[in-house]
Amino acid sequence: MRVILASSNKGKIQEIQKLLGVEVVPYKDILGELEIVEDGESFKENAIIKAKAIYERLPDEIVIADDSGISVPALGGEPGIYSARYAGVGASDKENLQKLISKLKEKGLERTPAYYTAAIAIASGSGIYTTHGWMWGEVIDEARGDKGFGYDPMFIPEGYDKTLGELDEDVKKRISHRAKALELAKVVLEKIK
Repeated sequence: MRVILASSNKGKIQEIQKLLGVEVVPYKDILGELEIVEDGESFKENAIIKAKAIYERLPDEIVIADDSGISVPALGGEPGIYSARYAGVGASDKENLQKLISKLKEKGLERTPAYYTAAIAIASGSGIYTTHGWMWGEVIDEARGDKGFGYDPMFIPEGYDKTLGELDEDVKKRISHRAKALELAKVVLEKIK
């Protein structure tokens, strides 16, 4: 089985391919560069927008899209769906991370509860399906470790004392929000293939 991924993020491509055990082709390999406006109000809505946009152009394929990010309740849920562009459109992972750290410091928070959300949308001739996964823990007001990407160096998962930036890859894959959402997506793919 092959699925088209509505993303060109190399990390996501490899992770999804490993977790799903199917051939994953980034949409850009077939369609080239496309601008998809993510104007939904939730991770689920944005994942559906991306999946639909690619599926409309490739109606004979199964398309998977992911939208994910981190939410900090003490900051009113920020950055939430704006995680990838928290420090502005085109901001780097490091810039987004630094903005979140500075927001925590502004509030005098050295550590506070936070969670990652992953929404997966699957578009095919059978319809549109979505799955979700969450990872709970805390964010801290400093970056520790150089593994992973995004906000990983400041996020400590529940039950651990190290950040995702310090934990081994196999641990992260086992507990990650995306792994949980993809495990459920596997069930959907089995039904629609």
